[in-house]
Amino acid sequence: MNKQKLQLPLQTSSLFVGFMVWVIISSLMPYIREDILLTNNEVALVTAVPVILGSLLRIPLGYWTNRYGSRIIFLVSFIFLIFPVFFISTASSMIDLVIGGLLLGLAGALFSIGVTSLPKYYPKERQGFVNGIYGTGNLGTAITAFAAPALANSIGWENTVRLFLVPLLLFIILNLLFGDRIEKKVKSPLGQQIKSVYRNQKLWFLSLFYFITFGSFVAFTVYLPNFLVVNFGLTSLDAGLRTAGFITLATLIRPFGGWLGDKYNPLIILMFVFIGFSFSGVLLSFSPNIALYTVGCLTIAACAGVGNGIVFKLVPYYFTKEAGIVNGIVSATGGFGGFFPPIVLAIVFNLTGHYAIGFMSLAMFSLSSFVVVVWMYYLEKLNIETSIFDNVAQGMMVTNKGGVIVKVNQAFTRVTGYSSDESVGKTPSIIKSGKHGDQFYEDMWKSIREKGYWQGQIWNKRKNNENYVQLLTISEVKDEAGEISHYIGSFNDITDSK
Repeated sequence: MNKQKLQLPLQTSSLFVGFMVWVIISSLMPYIREDILLTNNEVALVTAVPVILGSLLRIPLGYWTNRYGSRIIFLVSFIFLIFPVFFISTASSMIDLVIGGLLLGLAGALFSIGVTSLPKYYPKERQGFVNGIYGTGNLGTAITAFAAPALANSIGWENTVRLFLVPLLLFIILNLLFGDRIEKKVKSPLGQQIKSVYRNQKLWFLSLFYFITFGSFVAFTVYLPNFLVVNFGLTSLDAGLRTAGFITLATLIRPFGGWLGDKYNPLIILMFVFIGFSFSGVLLSFSPNIALYTVGCLTIAACAGVGNGIVFKLVPYYFTKEAGIVNGIVSATGGFGGFFPPIVLAIVFNLTGHYAIGFMSLAMFSLSSFVVVVWMYYLEKLNIETSIFDNVAQGMMVTNKGGVIVKVNQAFTRVTGYSSDESVGKTPSIIKSGKHGDQFYEDMWKSIREKGYWQGQIWNKRKNNENYVQLLTISEVKDEAGEISHYIGSFNDITDSK
C-alpha cells in the first residue's frame, strides 16, 4: 500500500477530528450554563480560551512537523487531548472550564500539521487546491455544533463530551498504522528559520489576512451558538443548526478558494474577499433582524472560506524552504483573530448595549487589508517587470530625457564590465569608443526624433578599454501626456560575428 497517497485523506480526517474536539465547550455552552453559573463575560472568556493554546502551538507544531513528520505529531497530539476532553466532562466550575479549554486548544493547533506536510507531496500548481481540501477538516466544528446539542438533550452534556474520546482513540490507531514514516523532513534549527523570515513583510501581510479570514471563522463559530440564543431568542438546537450551516459553507467553499488561487491571480481574489468582509461588517453593525443577520453571516462565511484557501495557496508560493515555520506563524495569527473578537464584542455590548462598534471594526480591518492587497498586487507586477528587465539576455540601459543613466541590467554589466553602481548617474559616454564622428550621432538622434527609435551597429568600449561591436536599438519612452520621459537602449554584443 502506498502510504503517501493516503496522506491527504488521513490528515484531512485527522484535522476533522481535532476540530470536532476543539469546539466542544462553545457548542455545549447553553447546556453547561444550566449546571455552572457563568456571566456573559465569563462565557466569552471560556469559549475564547481554547483558541489561545490553539494559536500559540501552531508555530512549534508547524516546525515540529517539518522536523519529525506529521505521523508523530498527530499521534502525540491525539494522545495528549484525551486528558482535557475527560477533564471537561467532569468540570463543575468556571476554573475547570478554563483549564480544560486551555489544554483543549491543542486540537486547534493541529491545522499547522497538514498545511506543512501535504505540500511536500504535490507540485506548486496544485498546492492551493490540496490545502483547500485539507481545510475542509474545519467541518469537524460543524459536526460538533450540530450533533453535540442534540446528544446533550438525550444523554447530558457530560456524557456527550466523553463520547469524543472515541474518535481520538480511533485516530491514534489510524495514524500509527497509516502515517508516512518516510515523510521528507527539514532539520534546520527553529531560530534560524525564524530569522530567515521575520523581516519579510509578506509574512506579516499574510498573517494580517489570515487574522481576518480565519479569525472571523473561529470567532463566529464559538460565539454564534450563545449569541443567537441570547439576542434572537432561538432554541439551543436551532442556534446549533445555524452555526453548523455557517461552518459548513465556510469549509466547503475553502477548496474552491484554493482552486481559484491556482487558476487565477490570488491577490485579485483576495480583493473581492475583503470587499465582501467590509460589506458584511457594515451590515451587521446596524443590528439587523434575523434575516439580514443571516445574510451578513453567510457572506462572511463565504469570504472566510475563499480567503482561507487563498492565504495557504500563497504561503508555499512565497516561502518554499520555510513553509513549516511560516505556516505556524500565519495560522497562529489567524487563531488569535478568533480569540479577541468574542471578548471585544462582549465588552462593547456591556458598554454600549449593542455590537455595532465591534462589527464596524471588522469592516475597517477588512478595508485596510483590501488596500494592502492592492498595494501587493501592483508591487508584484512591478517586481515581475523588474525581474524581466534584470534577467533578459540583451543588455539594457535606461536614461532620463537628459541622457543620464537611471538603470542598467545584468547583461549590460556582463558585456561592458560596468556595474549598476558604476553606471547610474553617469551618461552613456562612459562606454563611448571614439570610433564614430559627430555626424554619426547627429543622424542617430535625428532618426530617434523623427521615428521614435534608431537601430544599427555601433562600436563601444568596455571598462577594460576593449572595443566591441553592438547591435543597438534606442527607443523613446513617453509618459501619459505623450511627452518623452526616458530613452531605453537594448543591445547584443556581435563582435564575434565580425
